[in-house]
Amino acid sequence: MQYKKKALVLGAGGFIGSHMVRRLVSEGYWVRGVDLKYPEFSETQAHEFVQGDLRDPYFTRKCLEYKGTGGKFYEEIPYKYVHTFDEVYQFAADMGGAGFVFTGENDAEIMQNSVTINLNVLEEQRKLNETFHGETKSWTECNRPRLDWQTKIFYSGSACMYPEHNQLDPDNPDCREDSAYPANPDSEYGWEKLFSERLYLAYSRNHGIPVRIARYHNIFGPEGTWQGGREKAPAAICRKVAYAGNTDTIEVWGDGEQTRSFLYIDECIEATRRLMDSDFIGPVNIGSEEMVTINQLVDTAAKVAGKKIQKNHIDGPLGVRGRNSNNDLIREKLGWDYEQSLEEGIRKTYEWIKYQTVKEPFMDVPSLAEYELTAAG
Repeated sequence: MQYKKKALVLGAGGFIGSHMVRRLVSEGYWVRGVDLKYPEFSETQAHEFVQGDLRDPYFTRKCLEYKGTGGKFYEEIPYKYVHTFDEVYQFAADMGGAGFVFTGENDAEIMQNSVTINLNVLEEQRKLNETFHGETKSWTECNRPRLDWQTKIFYSGSACMYPEHNQLDPDNPDCREDSAYPANPDSEYGWEKLFSERLYLAYSRNHGIPVRIARYHNIFGPEGTWQGGREKAPAAICRKVAYAGNTDTIEVWGDGEQTRSFLYIDECIEATRRLMDSDFIGPVNIGSEEMVTINQLVDTAAKVAGKKIQKNHIDGPLGVRGRNSNNDLIREKLGWDYEQSLEEGIRKTYEWIKYQTVKEPFMDVPSLAEYELTAAG
């Protein structure tokens, strides 16, 4: 079979990564997925899936080497037949929702794990580029002809890197791309995202590695973490509403007047693919501009569930007071804008999470395609 391109998806067992694998395969790519774990809610569609720890530089190096479409990761083949991928999508990171990121208890772990992965990816790709494209004598003993392409790397950054002082007013947060400095993220997670973003730009400048950088704004949808402490706000609220009775009360952290915008997963994937196919490096926001309060998010979930949910506001980690994507730059550079309303996305997400809460132990989790049909019907 003739494939369009060959792609490596790091973090392919996670929420966004597994959706990206599905999209790339549908476009005719040959895809290798890598993660510590397989996707939790559906079988991977990657042609080859490798389990391992990207904090290990040797393992990372092996992941970046392409040995053909036969799934030959574990095979030893003559090095002159090893090539590089056309595209690498780097989603692998230590992350979670506010209950994980903003408590302060996981700061060192988050920073060490994520920075180590990004350093390994860039440094091992740099070495491979010297092998395949450069003049380094010790790497060219395999008599490989010089290749005509350079592997393009996508890095999934986060809106958490924006300064806290620009996000104090819940009605008027400033998240334009050029508002990032002077830097002042409100969490170590945000500082790590900012550092890694600069790391990718530095490797691009100094070593000629083509990169594309996005700043994601609260991506949500089916097949994302929905319980256990690392889930994002839409999933946590959908879960609480699904478990609640028609007029029950659910707990909401803070006064619920903090604002956010949330982007449905399919739109995130489309924007990311457009960025990778463009000549624009970024960083660029990928998000929705439909800003709502957390109280309104609860009301939206209750509406799609057909319930009259009450709110009990309690203390909890909150993050910044207001955050909303500004899409002026991505509209200008890529001609992309979000199309799906928050309510549409919450409806699909709620139906999927509701099923997780009521399914019998012996029942299979339905595929995403089945849920798209259910939510649309």
